[in-house]
Amino acid sequence: MKLRVNHSQLLFLSRGTSANFQKEGTLRVGRREGDLCERFCRLRGNLLFILKKQGGKLEEVLLLERCEVKKLPDDDRRLTVVFVGGDPAVILESGGSADGASWLDALRDANADALRRRAARLRSLVDAHNHEGGGATEGTAGGAGAADKVSPLHLSVECAVAASRVEVQVCVIDTHTHTVRKHCCCQIVEGPGAGVFQTSVCFPADFPLYHHSRIKVTVYQQEEPSTRSFLGFTSFSIGDLLRSKEPPVSLSLSLYPLFIRTLDGVNEAGELKVSRLQMEGETPPDHKCPALCDSLHSSFHDKENSPMMRAVLCAQVSKVYRFQTEDQRWLLVREQMSETPLSFSLPKQLLSALIQSHLARVQEVKELGDLSPHWDGLRHDVVSHCDRLIGCYQETLAELHRLSASSCFKSSSSKADKHLQFVPTNLHSQRMEVTDPDGTGVWYEVITVGAPADHHQAFKHGGLKKLLSKHTTRRDSSVSYSRDERCRARRLLLRVAELQPLVFGLAEQLLAVSLELSTTRLQQALDGLTQQTELFVHALKDQLVKSALLEIHGNGLSDDTPTNQEEPRAGEYDEEEWDRAWVNVAMSLNCIVAMVDRLQGREDRPQEVTSSGREVTSSGLEMTSSGQEVTSSGQQEASGDPDPQNAASSSSSSPSSSSASSWQEQLLPLVVTLRDCVREAVEKARAAMTFVVLQGAAATTVSQGPAHLVQRRHAVFSQALSAVVCGFLLKISGSLLEDPDFLLQLHSVGLLVQFEGLLSTYGDEVGMLEDMDVGVADLSGVSFTVTEAKGERPDDLLPTLSGAWGSWVVEVPLPSETFGSLPQEVRGALIQVHPVLFNIGINQQQSLAERFGDSSLQERVNQQSSERLRAYCSELSGARPQAAGIQSLPVLLSSLDHSLETKKKKNVGVLWIAAMVCREVNGVRLTSCKSAKDRTAMSVTLEQCVLLRERHALERTHFSLALDCMRRSRLSWGQMLGCYSQSGVPVVGPDPGDRAPGLQGPWPPQCLAPEAPRRHLYPVAFLLVSSHLLVLWLILSLVILLAKYQDGCRMDNVQKNVGSRKFAFSGVQLLTFPKLYRPPDGSFG
Repeated sequence: MKLRVNHSQLLFLSRGTSANFQKEGTLRVGRREGDLCERFCRLRGNLLFILKKQGGKLEEVLLLERCEVKKLPDDDRRLTVVFVGGDPAVILESGGSADGASWLDALRDANADALRRRAARLRSLVDAHNHEGGGATEGTAGGAGAADKVSPLHLSVECAVAASRVEVQVCVIDTHTHTVRKHCCCQIVEGPGAGVFQTSVCFPADFPLYHHSRIKVTVYQQEEPSTRSFLGFTSFSIGDLLRSKEPPVSLSLSLYPLFIRTLDGVNEAGELKVSRLQMEGETPPDHKCPALCDSLHSSFHDKENSPMMRAVLCAQVSKVYRFQTEDQRWLLVREQMSETPLSFSLPKQLLSALIQSHLARVQEVKELGDLSPHWDGLRHDVVSHCDRLIGCYQETLAELHRLSASSCFKSSSSKADKHLQFVPTNLHSQRMEVTDPDGTGVWYEVITVGAPADHHQAFKHGGLKKLLSKHTTRRDSSVSYSRDERCRARRLLLRVAELQPLVFGLAEQLLAVSLELSTTRLQQALDGLTQQTELFVHALKDQLVKSALLEIHGNGLSDDTPTNQEEPRAGEYDEEEWDRAWVNVAMSLNCIVAMVDRLQGREDRPQEVTSSGREVTSSGLEMTSSGQEVTSSGQQEASGDPDPQNAASSSSSSPSSSSASSWQEQLLPLVVTLRDCVREAVEKARAAMTFVVLQGAAATTVSQGPAHLVQRRHAVFSQALSAVVCGFLLKISGSLLEDPDFLLQLHSVGLLVQFEGLLSTYGDEVGMLEDMDVGVADLSGVSFTVTEAKGERPDDLLPTLSGAWGSWVVEVPLPSETFGSLPQEVRGALIQVHPVLFNIGINQQQSLAERFGDSSLQERVNQQSSERLRAYCSELSGARPQAAGIQSLPVLLSSLDHSLETKKKKNVGVLWIAAMVCREVNGVRLTSCKSAKDRTAMSVTLEQCVLLRERHALERTHFSLALDCMRRSRLSWGQMLGCYSQSGVPVVGPDPGDRAPGLQGPWPPQCLAPEAPRRHLYPVAFLLVSSHLLVLWLILSLVILLAKYQDGCRMDNVQKNVGSRKFAFSGVQLLTFPKLYRPPDGSFG
């Protein structure tokens, strides 16, 4: 932490003799490898003091909590301190390996976790000693673990005090271990009468509540929304409560100062009545407000704590509520928000794949050899385009590798960062588990993410949709070839380049053998030439060559073919010209075969010889009569003789009397003709295939637009892809056991992905919506496939990306046991993604757009998505007519069409109906606004409350109250201490006379903001007692002064993004919002 305040107190603590410090010495300190400076470091408790020199000025203090100390793998002298909250890592370099190991051990032990481990070890030794000595009495020998648990337990609390509004806090104290094991805080409540307040407290089944436990209740009076005053406290035993014959246990509240006992002693301030509630069969007391139990950081056991979920989700924040149903029963609602490592994992994989794709494209165009100026210029453009993207992507990938080592989250304040273009903004999973009174539970998931858009390039010239439309109107209409066609063209070029020298070499060998006058050797040479020529002709008989040549001449490019070969004019070219080229090769070979037969003494049967010669090639060639006629004419032109066969017969009257020179002279013109025909066919095929490769490369590079436009599209797609993959993993994880029919639905019709946008159509957000529209549309080229994981480590269960642009495949690995339970049809099958986007602007800028601007983009996007949604539902109804929810789809789709046709301002009903359709077909839901922070919070909390109302019979009068609970709830002193559940660190309690001797929990409390606060108050005289009390008071004062509020999950999201616990709305702005999208008073500003 920076030394902004309390400099004198910290400077005092940094001084003193070496006996007051666990370790001290000289280290090189810095936050970058090139900025390391020599400093004198002193470790005291969990504080690392960094001085400029020994006895010199104090520069910095590190609080070694919520951090990890690691040794760098490449250097034993270097250590790195990585903070969980996202603060920059600190590098420490010692003078040697031994010194580095010593510092590593000391720094790892300088935290609350190590202190808890030592305390637990001591406690286990004490328990073992008591057990061996037999001194433990019954009821205490086993400690808390041996006592009978009494949870689950539901209590009704009625408080009678002289106040208008109160806040009740409940702490649970384990009298055996003398620690505060758990804490629940109840919402501010109002009772039915003056001065009487009622609420309830719920302890779940996995809560460590025993007969010997005591409950301490503290009551505060709320004077203003942000201030309160202490009224009193009391405590009672759980055993006394359960043994009481009278249902309500009446207790008196005692006026007692929080920290210092007053001279007036104990004064009575009111009365507290506590009774046990039965959740089944007995109606709870009348409540005006439900109870709110705040379970920070997943204190409840997650029944879905599977290896897959642990690999996909991280940094979870959880809240638990109780709401009343229409039949006066209770719903237990758990709200959970989590980050995901996919925020960085998938963008890194996409960047790697794009780099490899562009490198391969550069390689394939460079292998084309010498080209004409026009085509060489196109190749240069392709190479320059790819090189620029490769350089940018490699730089971005290196930076992402560095950042992902310490974080898996991109805040909204970093959305314009150049190196974070590909990372989704504020990506979180928002999940809600609802447990009905009968004990059945159901999960609802929504992925929240900032609108996929390139904030780095900004929106001065619009978004992707506008930029791509401008480029499309300017680029030429050249044909584009697919990836498979480009691969075929490259293979054909390689095959022709391999066969042409073989044919030429065998032809020369035939001439050389003819000098030997050996019929056997001559026949062997002829057989080799025939075989290779047949393979050559087969390679040329590819329809791709013919279509490419037609395209070249059809576009008027015949004067400048890729290989500078002179071609006929476009008007003179016909479709049969390529057929004549490769048939000429075949007929030239026939002539050579006929001549060899005559030289071997078979001139007396010329017709049979010619026929048999043709039969030799017929095994590998298919020639029509028209093709033979064309070939004859072409052969005459090539040889200069009107009848090459007659010329051959006239030049050789008798093979027995022919000399060696006459054999070679008779074969030479035919071999020359064959070589000319092969050369002509090769040049035509090479020109055609070069055209295919260049056009294919250009279509995926320069034809897509300038490099910055392609990079923008890739970045937007990366953001959208990461969010969709996260949603799919949550959906398939929840459906593996609960809904096996969903897996068959995925195989039949694919996965529906519905984006809900809250962007306006005014100002920069128009460009964001254009980016988002293109990015969502590009997701249609994505498919999922489920595979078997290699192991159950988190890295083994993360999805992997493969393929190329337009045909990406995301492999989702499942544990072996889970994969074995899948239907056979789903294993390894491709699951197609069907994305849709519905957007309705709700803020003040949308009001300006509807009044003075243009909303046509929003209307067009919604209408196109409605058509795609209807097509998906129609396909689903045809493939699986008996699936759940199919019957309600026609009504919902008709309502959606009606809402779209209705010209209503800020018609959020479109979003609600689209969300209902998506949930009916088990689709993935994603909600976005500019940064997924404020408007998104209003949307997801509203959706959660609507689900509670429609599917779980939430009492109608509790709807608004539930909405406010999820958007805001108080954090008081008791809740602050509740953050320290499940640990063993003894701390100083709030009340010296009535508190547990110890308190458990991580230090600093995990409920605080990621960035440690800077302002502290230290009673210096008390800090002189010991270094341990120093550390405790440092953090305790930090909690008291700065942790005033703990709000719902979405308020934690706001804190993570901007460091403030207020939604970024003003009162004037909210006047333009739909009423259900307005936050409660005090939660914005």
